[in-house]
Formats: sequence, structure tokens, C-alpha cells
Amino acid sequence: MDRELNVAEEIQEVSMGRPHVVVLGAGCSLAAFPRGDREGRRLPLMDNLIQVLGLEDKLKSSGLADAPGNFEALYSRLASNDGSARLREDIEKVVMSYFVQLRMPLGPTIYDHLLLSLRSKDCVATFNWDPFLWDAWERVQLLTPQPPWVVFLHGNVRLGICYEHKRFGPARSKCPVCRSDFIPSPLLFPIEHKDYAKDRFVEDQWRSLRGYLKSAYLITIFGYGAPKSDTEAVALMKEAWGRNQDRNLEEIEIINTRPKEELADTWSDFIHTHHYRTVANFYDCWIAKHPRRTCEVMWEALMECRFVSENPIPQNDTWPELEAWIKPLLEAEEANRSAVDINAGSPGV
Repeated sequence: MDRELNVAEEIQEVSMGRPHVVVLGAGCSLAAFPRGDREGRRLPLMDNLIQVLGLEDKLKSSGLADAPGNFEALYSRLASNDGSARLREDIEKVVMSYFVQLRMPLGPTIYDHLLLSLRSKDCVATFNWDPFLWDAWERVQLLTPQPPWVVFLHGNVRLGICYEHKRFGPARSKCPVCRSDFIPSPLLFPIEHKDYAKDRFVEDQWRSLRGYLKSAYLITIFGYGAPKSDTEAVALMKEAWGRNQDRNLEEIEIINTRPKEELADTWSDFIHTHHYRTVANFYDCWIAKHPRRTCEVMWEALMECRFVSENPIPQNDTWPELEAWIKPLLEAEEANRSAVDINAGSPGV
């Protein structure tokens, strides 16, 4: 029998305190902005990035009319040729310039809904250079004071860094410690052997993700296909996740338009037997159907055989309507925290 989940009731510790980890790839941004950003600029994938960014003429003038059409293959070819260093640098500048220009629509987007549907214990990690996760993370704090932690695995065009004091923040701002200008975040390009320890910022971002993965109860993989150029990335995530046979309580959800069997094969090292599900649309996923209660509801359904009514995030609401929708959820969370704090300090508990 369906019932509403009262967050103030006692929930199994195995799910309550553990994070929901979300890993984003380029397919997430494409799904969020199928018609482009606020100004209609297209969101490229590796298969069409050369065309979307208009790199064909630059390649032809450099004698690369026969260059691979896939950006991963092209960049790997250039990276292995010392004589292509200048062209490679020019292409990197074009990529940076294009992604810096991208702008969020004014109304709520999939990125906003994703972040509002998670809590401060959760983590969203992105492989994307585009600014949408950061921009959404900044503005959803007007509705929720404790958004999930965000991690940028390949750098990001919206971020700046102070390496000396290990701080990062919006590009063109200053380090709060030394007041020096942040330097731009490096972008990791698709070469065959990425060195995630080469840059201290990127290394620290990976350290954060590995920590979250080790304790994660749920993982959602949204629009990330684990391409061959990211073999090392997948290996690092697998090392943190551990053996799939030891993850017999955890669940994997994959948001992707590829066939279910193909997705299951790609992520087989992470999946324990049948503990996975696939959907093609974000609004059909567990996060969108059970916002801010994903781990608790999953535990109730799988471990307690008690099925909780869906409370889907209203995907067409305006910002004021979203604020009104999320308010009782935040109030219930605060009430639950207060009850836990009181009990924790009571004699004999």
C-alpha cells in the first residue's frame, strides 16, 4: 500500500546518512538544453564538437583535411605529434572561448531540478567543461541553503583557482586568503592517458569523488558513456566503489538513451546482479520522482517492502512555484535534524 514517507520517523542508518552520488557527462547538458543555451548556442558532443565549434577550416588550413571527425580521436592524434603543439593550443582556446559564452536560460532547468532534488550529504560530479552545473549550484542556493557538493573532474570554464591556498571559486574573482586573482581552471582534454594527479585542483576534485563513492548508497550516471579516452577515470571510480559483489545493497541508475543491455554491459563492473535500472528521461529517474528522499525511499522499497508514493519535482513550475513546493520538504528536514540533535544529547540514548 502506498504511503507518504514521514522524514521525522526513524530511518535505517544504512541509507539515511549515506550519499547519493551523481556522475554527469555531455549527454546531461544535451538533454537539459536540446535547443541550445539561452542564446541558442548548441551543446556539442565529442562526435560533433568539431562542426559545432567551426573547427573544420582551421584543420584544413593546417593540412588536416582528413582529420578524424570525432574530437577525441582528433585531439589524441594532435597530442601524439610534437609538431601539432601550436594547432592544439589554438583549438584549446577555441573550446574555452565557446564554452565560456554559454548561458543558462532564466527559468528552471534540469540542472536546477537535479540540484534541488538532492541534499548536502550528496554529491554531483561532472566531466563537462560547460558552466551549467556551477551556474545552477549558485542560483539554487536562493531556494535551499545546503545544496549537494559539486565536483569538476575535467576542470570547468566558470572556475578560478588559487593553488597556494587551495581555494577555488568563480572565475575573475579573488582568493579570499591572499586576495590575488584566481587563475583559470585547467581543462582536461581527451587524450588517451590522462594524468589526474598532474594538476592539484583536478587531483583534489577526484579525491572528493572517490570519498563519496566509497560511502555511496545510490549512484546515478546521467549522460556519461565512459568513452575509451576516459579509461583511467572509470578505473579510478571503480577502485573507490570496490568489488560489485560487495555492493549487494546498493543501487545504480543510468539515465541514457542507449539500449539497456548495452548500458548494463558498459557499467557491469559497478552493478551487483540485478541492482540497476535504466531510464531515457531525467524526469523518469529516481531523483526526479523522489526528490530529497532518494536513499530513504530506495531503502524502504527494497529492504522493507514498503512502497512510498511518488512526489515528483514539478518540472514546469516557475521559480516562485518551486520555492513554495520545496519549502515543506526543507521544513521536514530541519525538524528531523532537530529531533536527532535532541535525542543525541539525551541521557541514556
